[in-house]
Amino acid sequence: MISRVQTIAGRTSTLLSVGSEDTEKSATLSDAVTLKKLRIFWAVAHCESMTRAAKLLNVTQPSLSQQLAGFEAAIGSKLFDRRSNAMVLTEAGHQLLRKAEVVLRSVQELEDAIPGIGSGVHGTIRLGGVTSVMRALLPIAMQDFRVAHAHLDYDLHEGGPGEIMELLHARRITLGLLDTNSLANLSGSFHRQQILSDPYVLAVPEAVDLGGVSAESAVDKGQLTVLNSTIQFVFGNEHSRRVEDWFARVLPASRLSARARSFEMALELVRRGQGVCLVPALAAVEGTRTMSGIRLYETDLPPRSIVAIMPAQYERMEPYAAFLTALQKAASAAFRPQVEPMPAFVAARCARGA
Repeated sequence: MISRVQTIAGRTSTLLSVGSEDTEKSATLSDAVTLKKLRIFWAVAHCESMTRAAKLLNVTQPSLSQQLAGFEAAIGSKLFDRRSNAMVLTEAGHQLLRKAEVVLRSVQELEDAIPGIGSGVHGTIRLGGVTSVMRALLPIAMQDFRVAHAHLDYDLHEGGPGEIMELLHARRITLGLLDTNSLANLSGSFHRQQILSDPYVLAVPEAVDLGGVSAESAVDKGQLTVLNSTIQFVFGNEHSRRVEDWFARVLPASRLSARARSFEMALELVRRGQGVCLVPALAAVEGTRTMSGIRLYETDLPPRSIVAIMPAQYERMEPYAAFLTALQKAASAAFRPQVEPMPAFVAARCARGA
């Protein structure tokens, strides 16, 4: 695809080099300002790190650094300030980024439109999101959507919120499914659509039955040790503080047993009797049943709000507009795990700490 639209970069180089004084310089810029170089610049600007940008683009860091340096030389301006481990845009970099976004957005729209020209085929839906939401919603949405859009295929990416946002910024995916807590720095160029609300629950091993327990002292000593061993999911400072505060209020004698980088790993540790954790309810779904070997209890934590994120220009563009509707229908039809009422002693402590 790059070869088919490469000339766009040359034709738009005048946008990126306002003030060129001679045709020789314009010719040099036409050779240097390629879509590949613009995507490299974009990735570094949004990742603010050469290491993360190289990982995002699947290139080596030395190669990325060399190409970026050549791009800056051709532009004739310093685009980044190198500050320890961060890449910070200069004023010239900010100006160029605004123009580069216009070019890359146009190219993305062209790439999406080309397969359907003259054939009615719309190509590929590129989608990414957190695993628990993708697993719960996509099979239902895709099954319903294929009835009217059998010609479409899907490019699916699972990852943490940071990874999905990087893929969106780099235009590697068009639609992301994320918790609103991870969208603090979302720019106005993206549209968000509410998909579902997913409550946070306390997951404990199946052997730890808290139903009818009115006081922590009534819990068996061995089970109490498990109950006071917390497994926490690493997900940003605000979320981590909220989880730590909850355990401090409800299980003041608890201690951190393990940190996990996915809800799936945290739940597996719970199932194996290594402790307890707070997770979104959908993370405990396996197909159309609740994960075996665990119990889930209600909490007073705010639910995670899952939204679909996409570049604003795709909001009313087909097939994306129709796929958003399919996702919302899937959210209504998705299996929800069995969640038991909040244990009495947990409810009492939540009420005191409210």
